[in-house]
Amino acid sequence: MSFILSSGAADMAMAWQTLSASQRSTIKQQYQAAGIKLLVSAFGSTETPTTSGKDPQQLASTMAAWVKQYGVDGIDVDYEDITAMNKADGKAEQWLIDFTNALRTDLPQGQYILTHAPMAPWMGSGTQWTSGAYVTVNTKVGSSIDWYNTQFYNQGASEYTTCDGLLTASSSNNPKSSVFEIEANGFELNKIVIGKPGSTGTGDASNGQMSTGTLAGCVSQAKGKGWNAGVMSWEYPDANSQWITAVRGSAYPIDGSSDSGSSGSSTSTADAASPTSVGSSGGSSTDAASPTSLGSSGSSTDGASPTSSSSTVADSDSASPTSLGSSSSSTPTPDGASPTSTDADSGSTAASTDAGSVPTTDSSSPTTPATSASTAASTGTFNNGMWTPSASTATFNNGMWTPTTAPATTVATPVPQRREERTTHRMVRRRGFPVP
Repeated sequence: MSFILSSGAADMAMAWQTLSASQRSTIKQQYQAAGIKLLVSAFGSTETPTTSGKDPQQLASTMAAWVKQYGVDGIDVDYEDITAMNKADGKAEQWLIDFTNALRTDLPQGQYILTHAPMAPWMGSGTQWTSGAYVTVNTKVGSSIDWYNTQFYNQGASEYTTCDGLLTASSSNNPKSSVFEIEANGFELNKIVIGKPGSTGTGDASNGQMSTGTLAGCVSQAKGKGWNAGVMSWEYPDANSQWITAVRGSAYPIDGSSDSGSSGSSTSTADAASPTSVGSSGGSSTDAASPTSLGSSGSSTDGASPTSSSSTVADSDSASPTSLGSSSSSTPTPDGASPTSTDADSGSTAASTDAGSVPTTDSSSPTTPATSASTAASTGTFNNGMWTPSASTATFNNGMWTPTTAPATTVATPVPQRREERTTHRMVRRRGFPVP
């Protein structure tokens, strides 16, 4: 689930926090029965914790307390403080080492999952990071990290777009940063999860896209060479159940059989935070408004009921209230909004189709089938991760939309500068991987 920030929960993490304890318990029981773990992702491109002087031990303690309080299985560290890392003075690496050690103190290994989501070049041997970047982090605390949701995207138009470039021979622009080259840099092979955009367009990343067929072929090749880590995607709903099925392909078919005689499973995550990845969250919900899609993708097709078969309401942009479950954590953009959406940003007016079929009648019960709201607002604004109708038609409560006689006038707190800042960060990231 994206994201937990130094200021507190935001986006899907806030939606999860807003649910009642009984709702969270019900959802977690369903996830547990399906073998799904639920993680929260920290930071994203919105935050620069080293540059802004955040104390790593104190912040780790605060975030670990949130994980425990809200019944989450672990945390994904999506550290994207590029300014700090590019200084190559060792401070970024030491901050991550101290933060990881502190998290492990409060979230013991074996009881909680702890992952990191570095950009692939940071795991390579680029000369601009003389202090080692994630190679140094891995050397010091790699044993405490369960896996790396590696971002093989947003690093250049032709980077990591072929099986060779992704698996065995990255370009000179990002040297020694393909999967097996990263292994040679000291990383455990089966902790190197392959992260890829969920669409072939630029909605989820500016570059690094692969068709599902090509990626499935690369996954099969990697497995044949002894790799068995899994795949992560940014982001749901582009990387939905069909995406997962296609990428698993013959190497990790859904029925559990395998092209190599193994029944290995690419545990899902999205970065553990991404509901569509294959590392710790998994599932196949097609509805971002569903409680089941709060950080995993669950298996619901209805925005309110994990077991309902009502019509789906999710769409691909963040102007729709149904995109609250878009998630994702180890990714270049910090929230579920599509960077290219024309109605994703704060204050913009959303299309009527975004609000016209949202689940409405069961905001307190995650197991009661929902119905579409014919009276839902046709216009409104999207601000700080929440949809506010401009007409007197609906309110957001406990992760659901409910018709009302007065327009929603408030946004769930806290109100960090999320959407507005993130649009800016997305534009920066879409220009490619910054180097000194």
